[in-house]
Amino acid sequence: MFRFIDDLAGSIYDILLFIIRSVSYFLAGMIIVAVPLYLIVWVFGMFQ
Repeated sequence: MFRFIDDLAGSIYDILLFIIRSVSYFLAGMIIVAVPLYLIVWVFGMFQ
């Protein structure tokens, strides 16, 4: 019984770690892409 609970806890930990890692990579990618694009649009908006 202890081995089953240990395996279950390990699989839940792996799933949550995968979700958190995926979301953090997604947010980092959005920040890396969105901030320079926003600055470029802001600079070109100043010329109008």
